[in-house]
Amino acid sequence: MLKKLVRITAIALVIALAGLLATGWSAFGKRASGKRLEAIEHSQQWQVSQFENPQPLKNDFLGAMLAMTQSSKFVAPSGPVPVITRSSEDFLKAPATGLRVTWFGHSSTLVEIDGYRVLTDPVFSERVSPLPFAGPKRWYAPPVSLADLPEIDAVVISHDHYDHLDMHTIRAMRAWHNVFVVPLGMGAHLAYWGIPESRIVELDWWQEKSFSRSGPLRIVLTPARHASGRMLIDNNSKLWGGFALVGAKHRVYYSGDTGLFSAMKEIGARLGPFDLTMIEVGQYHRSWPDWHIGPEQAIKAHKWVRGRVMLPVHWGLFVLAMHSWTEPIERVSKEARRRSVTIATPRPGLSFEPGLTQLSRWWPQVEWQTAQEHPIVSTQVDQ
Repeated sequence: MLKKLVRITAIALVIALAGLLATGWSAFGKRASGKRLEAIEHSQQWQVSQFENPQPLKNDFLGAMLAMTQSSKFVAPSGPVPVITRSSEDFLKAPATGLRVTWFGHSSTLVEIDGYRVLTDPVFSERVSPLPFAGPKRWYAPPVSLADLPEIDAVVISHDHYDHLDMHTIRAMRAWHNVFVVPLGMGAHLAYWGIPESRIVELDWWQEKSFSRSGPLRIVLTPARHASGRMLIDNNSKLWGGFALVGAKHRVYYSGDTGLFSAMKEIGARLGPFDLTMIEVGQYHRSWPDWHIGPEQAIKAHKWVRGRVMLPVHWGLFVLAMHSWTEPIERVSKEARRRSVTIATPRPGLSFEPGLTQLSRWWPQVEWQTAQEHPIVSTQVDQ
């Protein structure tokens, strides 16, 4: 009897492991081929075998390894995060000003702009990982379920790292009617996961997708300074970028993941000024200063792209770096005051209209490092 039980348990474990590996393999996505690969190879950003930044990224591997042993003791919240839970009824009434944004944590937002609804980098899974049992785990449930979201016109995805492109969220959208607007090559992932080709729009930097259902809306893929890849052998095989949403009356800029780079001034000149910028401020370290822009440089970028109000994103949901979880918002708030920049600090799930909604501090006071103690300064940039 004992031998039979051991055999049954072993078989069950093998089946479970096979299932987990199959799930993980699907999450890796798909390489581009055919016409999709031809479009990639015609891009000015494609260099021989991969996409390249005009300004290479600095990587201090040894410094990054050492940093992993020096995490803040406040790297994650010690108690519940004050999230506002939403329902479908909350989105029935259109925004009074024509522009309303709901931040779901990290880089996932719902942007309601001049009659259109755009989701940015939607991640609704429990973990940002190819495996369901390992990898960074979210601190709170999504403030709204996918089923309670209003009808979406476009989903924009900045790049294919797991904290921005989530397979399970994408698969849940297979029966939706939205368009996916993504950088070159990323359509291969979406098609592999069941999104019809007719709903996939792939863009190179400065290219755009236009809508005209209820007035004009342009979604422009803007340059960014980052990288892509979902496993070690596919690094930079897909493009990355940010987005400019240009409506009839309002303009919104989303940086995606990026280091500071001089072309942000060109983004502002060509597509600004922006009523709202959504710029990443978290998950940084001095060992990779070109991968993530950091709080102080985010304020500089906001001014370079000619923004009016800034929503700090890419923080408040996952542990992806070693700084305290509140450090990004503390530092960006301090720099905003110093440079007379208006920032929006909504609790996760709260909808706000830039310039209309009054927001206040909601995160706890814990220890954090200042810009002087832990500077983030991107390389090869005229500061």
